[in-house]
Amino acid sequence: MIPASPPIHTDLFSLFMLLGCVQGLILAYFFLSHAKGSNRSNLFLGILILAMSVIISDVWLGYTNYMFRVLWLVDFSEPLNLLMAPAAFLYTKTGVTQRVSRRAWIHFIPSMAYLAYMCVLIYPQSLAFKYNANIGSFHPELERIAATAYGSEWMFYPKWYINELTFASMVIYSVAGFWFLTGAFRERGISFFTGEKSSLSWFRDMSLQLTFLILVFFVVRTSFPHDLGDHIIAAFISLIIYIVSFTVLRKSLFFHESNERTARKYEKSSLTREIQSATLGKLEAVMLAEKPFLDPGFSMPALSKRLGVSTHHLSQILNEELKQSFFDFLGAYRIQEAQRLLADEGNAYIKIEEIGQMVGYNSKSAFNTAFRKITGSTPSEYRKKHVNQKF
Repeated sequence: MIPASPPIHTDLFSLFMLLGCVQGLILAYFFLSHAKGSNRSNLFLGILILAMSVIISDVWLGYTNYMFRVLWLVDFSEPLNLLMAPAAFLYTKTGVTQRVSRRAWIHFIPSMAYLAYMCVLIYPQSLAFKYNANIGSFHPELERIAATAYGSEWMFYPKWYINELTFASMVIYSVAGFWFLTGAFRERGISFFTGEKSSLSWFRDMSLQLTFLILVFFVVRTSFPHDLGDHIIAAFISLIIYIVSFTVLRKSLFFHESNERTARKYEKSSLTREIQSATLGKLEAVMLAEKPFLDPGFSMPALSKRLGVSTHHLSQILNEELKQSFFDFLGAYRIQEAQRLLADEGNAYIKIEEIGQMVGYNSKSAFNTAFRKITGSTPSEYRKKHVNQKF
């Protein structure tokens, strides 16, 4: 017989988690419904946010004691523990490369395997078994009841070590994500810790938030017995959802800086109209005559030094006069040069990857992504179209 459940418990943590869960479900729907074309990476972000929301709901039910009223749901979200890290990694990789690998779904095999395991061994267990599992996580002071579980003891090892498996998954994919991102920053010739707002800096910031989640997970798991600190982890996940939601609400300001914001950013600048005019003239002359953008390591500090102005002034000129970030400015010149080389039938023997290297890109994927973003076609499509037109 199942004992009477403890009274419902509500406090600030429960409210914070509940609102985070609801916000996450709305956000997940938004991303999953906008996951086509150039926004394909939203599919994985939607999966990540959805997994986070379901995990929060599981913790919320246990923390508030509502789980005693739906005991059949005990630990229902555990397979999603192994889904979050690969989804975050695939979001970053797909967002940077603008393409989904055919093997991407392989990363979800551990989560799917654990789901199958739970369906066979854990979900069908008796309510008495689940009652004991629930009090073991949230009320170790309560007395366990008699329960019979089917299955040998060794079969429960994956369940007993799910926290260790989750932590390992998060660490492995976090390292892989940062390794990939540092390579992407290096290819574009910019510092990983640049303060310049761009798509790469967004993916970097998102990865840092998930890294903090790993630290919170580790501290909570080593500081609290059983699962008594789950509400802290769930609250931090809720905080990540709030941050993402806030960013989405001001997306236009985040990705396309308004004139008002730009003016505030440079309101204390010492840049004069004379310096600005002279620098614009030098800038065009240097870019056309010397083509410094062909150097893969070309950066804003290098360009500002060549022009004899500060990086702050150069950034202001690019933002205010050309309405571009340095990365967009650099990419425009590189792709323009690539178009010239691809349209020349004398270069037909040169591989696409070599053309990309000639204009400053260290990888074919980065070159293809930038080329498609600016021209709307791939380098091979552009070459085929323009070379054939000459015959």
